Amino acid sequence: MAQLIPRSKLFGNPALTSAQVSPDGTQISWIAPKDGVLNVWVAPIDSLQHAKTVTNDRHRGIRVYLWAKNSSKILYLQDRNGDENWQLFAVETESREQLRLSPHDKVTTRIQGVSWDYPDEIIVGLNDRDESWHDLYRVNIQTGERELLFLNNQEFGNFTFDRKLRLRLAEKSLPEGGRQIFRVVEDADEPVFQELFKIPFEDDLTTGIIGFDINSEEFYLLNSITRDRAALVKRHWQTQAETIVGAHPRADISRVIVHPTTFRVQAYGANYVTMEWTCITKDIESDLEYLNSSLDGELVVTSRNRDDSLWIITASSAKMPGASYLYRRHDPSLTKIGSAYPDLETETLRPMHGEVITSRDRLKLVSYLTLPDHSVEVPSDPRPKSPVPLVLLVHGGPWARDVYGYNPTHQWLANRGYAVLSVNFRGSTGFGKNFVNAGDLEWGARMHNDLIDAVKWAIGEGITKNNSVAIMGGSYGGYATLVGLSFTPEVFACGIDIVGPSNLQTLIETIPPYWKSFFENFAKRMGDPRTPEGRKMLADRSPLHRANEITKPLLIGQGSNDPRVKQAESDQIVSAMKQNGLPITYVLYPDEGHGFARPQNRLSFNAIAEAFLSSHLGGQFEPVGRDFEGAKFQVQEGPEQIPGLSPPVAD
Repeated sequence: MAQLIPRSKLFGNPALTSAQVSPDGTQISWIAPKDGVLNVWVAPIDSLQHAKTVTNDRHRGIRVYLWAKNSSKILYLQDRNGDENWQLFAVETESREQLRLSPHDKVTTRIQGVSWDYPDEIIVGLNDRDESWHDLYRVNIQTGERELLFLNNQEFGNFTFDRKLRLRLAEKSLPEGGRQIFRVVEDADEPVFQELFKIPFEDDLTTGIIGFDINSEEFYLLNSITRDRAALVKRHWQTQAETIVGAHPRADISRVIVHPTTFRVQAYGANYVTMEWTCITKDIESDLEYLNSSLDGELVVTSRNRDDSLWIITASSAKMPGASYLYRRHDPSLTKIGSAYPDLETETLRPMHGEVITSRDRLKLVSYLTLPDHSVEVPSDPRPKSPVPLVLLVHGGPWARDVYGYNPTHQWLANRGYAVLSVNFRGSTGFGKNFVNAGDLEWGARMHNDLIDAVKWAIGEGITKNNSVAIMGGSYGGYATLVGLSFTPEVFACGIDIVGPSNLQTLIETIPPYWKSFFENFAKRMGDPRTPEGRKMLADRSPLHRANEITKPLLIGQGSNDPRVKQAESDQIVSAMKQNGLPITYVLYPDEGHGFARPQNRLSFNAIAEAFLSSHLGGQFEPVGRDFEGAKFQVQEGPEQIPGLSPPVAD
């Protein structure tokens, strides 16, 4: 059996992440713990050991920040206990003086534009007037003063500013789904919106605007209109003449490298099984060659200063969590800033294997498999010597995807003795519009069939066997777990649902108000709650209405403040299962939202999940130890179902 990797090494706070270089190239910042809570640190470029914290969050931790263009302030977003009402703050790096830029707690703030020409100003969107729609403001980050630019009575869902903070494009949802793109022409006191082009419903998830170049006459977008897989396209703002910059035969273009001052795309990436980069300008060819020859794993350029002499690079692989480096282009040289999880460098991590599984109707499902160490003859072997228990780990979204690379959940479960399989089922993004649209109205149907086909594949390949498979996931993955146990209970031995919806009608009726622009797409892709046929479909595909068919053990984790999948989604299926005397354990986190952001909560739930899986699949189990310390949770139901959890634990 494997030497157990402590959960704290896998799911605790990163030691260093999100490194960035200041625009003037004099400082480096990153996120790291201060007294156990993630905060922003800043250090002189040539003296990293003299880093100091510039923020002082004491509870939830900061995860999203950026440098202001003036190089003297850090801008960061923070919500309260997972409510996703994102508040924007500006903090002076020298004095640490903090300024709140959001008007109050009940708004969600969006940064819409920044510019080299206006280093002390930004454009933000605020839904303080109407919680469904964001008005636009120009905000001074030195004083906090804001000026209304546009009152969004026309219900635009998104805006694009050019590099001089001029509003140039606006997007509105169409009644039939999809979006209408408008060109914005300045005229007198208010903008005039001219219809530009439509993004049809079938292209809505595979077409989107990236941004303008410095001249403001051309903008880049990812575009699948008239083709299956999204290409990188450059479009003229005035004439609408279009040029295809790049495309990939099997995957959507999904990543770009953009010059920091010209804002022209220099390279693009597409991810089928692994990420593939194509360089399209000569000016960074030698840089990418040097970096690829000097560092292992997948490389990402995460930050560049204004004169483009300094880059921040992250390098990672399936067996290596990310490490950050300062790259000096003109030397050239690399300086390691730090590793995200240095404690894992002494542990034996498992390789990830890319697999392409064929569904029953011949779709290609790009999937990722990780095997436990004891199950294979050699580390690189993609098949075990004999079948082992398997955890089917289902991604959220569902309009998202699994990727090749370091995955702490894969490493954790493989270390405990399980094979782990993640499947890009139909509806997943990145593989063209035909693949993503194949998931329309297929929640709990063909999308679920893909998961069942993947389990059958794993059994046929000798990876696992019948009655030795668990299903686990968050958000849509939690829904898939509930579907798995209620629609196909014979396939799975147990399931773990994290913030998963149980009733699709109540889910779609309670989406956050500021998601209103996406409502038509929800209705067309899930089922329309406004029609009898749609309501019937939503009911038929809802695990709540088949809760009496759940016979296998189920563990549910839920955040009380989740704005996307409300607590009621978990409460109602727990109530239904209790009435039927079915086995369930329900753990509620009062200071979390859509997932577990606080490491103490994350560790506590994974300790519970590990004991649960060990009881039903027989893998190894690390004792709880100190992994409940500092966590806030309440075991609402079924503590007796999990060893070591009874009596109920709270706070």
